[in-house]
Amino acid sequence: MAMQKSSRTPTKNSKEEPASFFETVYAIVRKIPRGRITTYGAIAEAAGTRLSARMVGWAMNAAGHAPVRVPAHRVVNRNGMLTGRQHFATPTLMQELLEQEGVKVENDQVVEFEKLFWAPPVKS
Repeated sequence: MAMQKSSRTPTKNSKEEPASFFETVYAIVRKIPRGRITTYGAIAEAAGTRLSARMVGWAMNAAGHAPVRVPAHRVVNRNGMLTGRQHFATPTLMQELLEQEGVKVENDQVVEFEKLFWAPPVKS
């Protein structure tokens, strides 16, 4: 039995949830303050799907195609490693973007990870 998609799509002024998981992830990532970082898992939890950190990674891989800019460079793994760096235009771009915001990176890992970590509000 095939599942039918809802024909309803949220409008700009609508208070409905975003239409897709990726859009939900992008909305959370856009809230990360400049000079701060968060993790795939924290975003997944904030999106209401705590066990979907890998899906957040897929969303970050596709972020370059989002119609509104997504600061994907601010998303790192649970240890502060720049695991998504290979998905940027150059191997060093993720680090360069973080450093432009004052985030120090050594050996592909955020220095002072705990201090710079931003916890997105969890969806209730």
